[in-house]
Amino acid sequence: MSKQLFVDPREMRAPGKIEFTDILENQYQKTVKDEVGNFPREDLIRIYRDMCYIREFETMIQLIKTTGEYQGVPYNHPGPAHLGIGQEAAYVGQAYHLSINDFSFGSHRSHGEILARGLRAVETLPEEQLRSIMEDFDGGKILRVLGNSQLDIRALGRDFLLYGMTCETFGRENGFNRGLGGSMHAFFTPFGIYPNNAIVGGSGSIAPGAALYKLSNHKDGIVVCNIGDAATACGPVWEGMVFSSMDQIRTLWGDEFTGMPILFNIWNNSYGMGGQTNGETMGYQTPARIGAGLLPSQMYAERVDGYNPLAVIDAYARKKDIIKQHGPALLDVVTYRISGHSPSDSSSYRTKEEIEAWEAQDSILAYGKQLMEAGLCTQADLEAIRTGVAADMLRNMKLAIDETVSPRIDVFGKKPNAIGELMFSNQTVRSMDENRKAETLLPYEESPRAQAIAKKVRKGLDEKGNPVSKNKVYQIRDAIAEPILKKFYEDPTLIAFGEDVRDWGGAYAVYRGFTETLPYHRLFNSPISEAAIVGAAVGYAMSGGRVVAEIMYADFLGRAGDELFNQLSKWQSMSAGVLRMPVVIRMSVGSKYGAQHSQDWSALCAHIPGLKVVFPATPYDAKGMMQSALNGTDPVIFLESQRIYDMGERFHPEGVPEEEYEITLGEPDVKRCGTDVTILSIGATLYRAIEAADILQNQYGVSAEVIDARSLVPFQYEKVIESVKKTGRIVVTGDACERNSFMRNLASNITELAFDYLDAPPVVVGAKNWITPAHELEECFFPQPSWIVDAIHERILPLPGHVCSHNCTELEQLRENKYGI
Repeated sequence: MSKQLFVDPREMRAPGKIEFTDILENQYQKTVKDEVGNFPREDLIRIYRDMCYIREFETMIQLIKTTGEYQGVPYNHPGPAHLGIGQEAAYVGQAYHLSINDFSFGSHRSHGEILARGLRAVETLPEEQLRSIMEDFDGGKILRVLGNSQLDIRALGRDFLLYGMTCETFGRENGFNRGLGGSMHAFFTPFGIYPNNAIVGGSGSIAPGAALYKLSNHKDGIVVCNIGDAATACGPVWEGMVFSSMDQIRTLWGDEFTGMPILFNIWNNSYGMGGQTNGETMGYQTPARIGAGLLPSQMYAERVDGYNPLAVIDAYARKKDIIKQHGPALLDVVTYRISGHSPSDSSSYRTKEEIEAWEAQDSILAYGKQLMEAGLCTQADLEAIRTGVAADMLRNMKLAIDETVSPRIDVFGKKPNAIGELMFSNQTVRSMDENRKAETLLPYEESPRAQAIAKKVRKGLDEKGNPVSKNKVYQIRDAIAEPILKKFYEDPTLIAFGEDVRDWGGAYAVYRGFTETLPYHRLFNSPISEAAIVGAAVGYAMSGGRVVAEIMYADFLGRAGDELFNQLSKWQSMSAGVLRMPVVIRMSVGSKYGAQHSQDWSALCAHIPGLKVVFPATPYDAKGMMQSALNGTDPVIFLESQRIYDMGERFHPEGVPEEEYEITLGEPDVKRCGTDVTILSIGATLYRAIEAADILQNQYGVSAEVIDARSLVPFQYEKVIESVKKTGRIVVTGDACERNSFMRNLASNITELAFDYLDAPPVVVGAKNWITPAHELEECFFPQPSWIVDAIHERILPLPGHVCSHNCTELEQLRENKYGI
């Protein structure tokens, strides 16, 4: 436990100095002639060939974008094209020592990384394994287009790579991700090439999750996070580096864990889009300095000449050994993109003289000259290589633009819902690794939390109908904890992390009693880095594991906005189903803590395609829905109201079963039957809706049917429509601010779907469009039972003798909107 790490005031207050070691720069100065005996001749020549393949591929794209044709073949490609012409030596050098067990993540400018790694895999994989990969991928679709008659399996593999990558870039169905990833998101996991990211620095928080997967599950290989020098200004990149550098891996996890197996590879081409990092937008002068701010080892940081492929190969040989023994490393790889940020970039931010100076040192020409000086080939040999490469590129480009063999997904014809069907995997997978036993410290029956739960009363009301005391009752926090704890014993890949989740048990005690049960690498405290928490969950899941990650308050999801909205939500569909995302993000919805800790931001999550969003309000529902989320393969935002963590089960007559069960995500539940008006509630307002129903029945003889939404995405409207057919009236209520809330979405859809059955328009009763005030003032902010009754009286069904305590008239609605509140 972390309390074993004594914080000694004498040591902390002692005078001294912090020492740094020198950061080496461009120490490798050898040429091909110096390395002839250390490399196979074929490899030294293939390094040249592979640089030519990358240059030709990107030249093809650039010519299409700027002239509308390539080698006389016309084509229009309106999509993105962020090129790295000039950086080929760095790409090929990186790939040389990476196997398919090493995962690499990239950026929007990653064509070269993908091709370099793919070409290296094609040359180094056993022939039968290579053939099997090509035959198995997407049912052999790409291979059928290429034809399977070539005797040279390596040549076939190169065509497979070039054709698949070109199809993906041009949005064709035969692309590695059916054209849904495109130029900026392409990848091919069978070769160890993991998603590249259109968000600058996006891989910075995701790649650490893949490294965590390898570390926690004892998998071979390292992870490479490729980012540009300008991306080091992005918060998630820094958070990812912090996450990767956690001391607990060495101090608390056990002797078998030495550090996160990740290399942060910074392509230092001196520019972001147009801003120059050295001298303008950054102050570090060299990104290699960054490592000194993260670890005493300085992340073994080093600057390497990325214009010499042999220098990069040498660096990777050394860094891989260091990473396996000691953890994170950092490489500042000096390179330069001759091409602009994109083909439309006129490079007005740099001089012609600067570009010409780098062109004069073109790594392909320089390396070719070294090959000749070493006596390994002639000028004619080099020209033959370039001619062959250009022919291969043209042949595969022609195939990729041929509509008869390389169509697009037919969303305008026979497959109108093709993309929609890829948004969720909707699978049930009980364990992500059925061949391995889960690592635990105690048998389940001996777990302190399991023993505590076993003593709980699973019904919220006793025989007399009185609430069971909070000390004895099975609470919502228990209902969340129980399926998670059991899943730890079933799925060896499951990990959970977040702020203060281990010794403290989480801010709301959901994990209390887990510390003694689980080894540190399966349940641990993360840094206060929400972007890294969610990003790491994404990387861990896409590598093959299952995660429960916690964001302490819904208010903090802004800190992880990109990771939630652009990463977690999109990779299943952008991968065309290649990736699954079994991630549960636990997120509490607050009260009592004011404007920045008490907001219901469920609508933000529900707005983003690709996320499932649930909000259970009873122990029975919480357990069943958590079990469904844990058995599934989709990302689920699991909202939990702080108001009701200690609530017992009051609606399910038999209480909460001890055995496992699932509740289908999307099914609302009728909590009380009625005939005169429907109240549809989201989250903790369920209990206030019940109070409102009591008032309506007891004081006015109005029978209210109360439905608990339980789920926001997906949502099945059938029960609600049936209720409206019966009552003709509906109020939608929840604790979110009313404007643009999910309540408004429900009301709109109900109006459309049940218009003929409504006697009055649906009414929304949400929180005020204010900041959340102090706890003592919350009753004027969050919906109260009286507000629901008032809304029914004013807008739906006049109640004899009723006097409103809350102004909810149409005039008040107009006034509030006029003033933006």
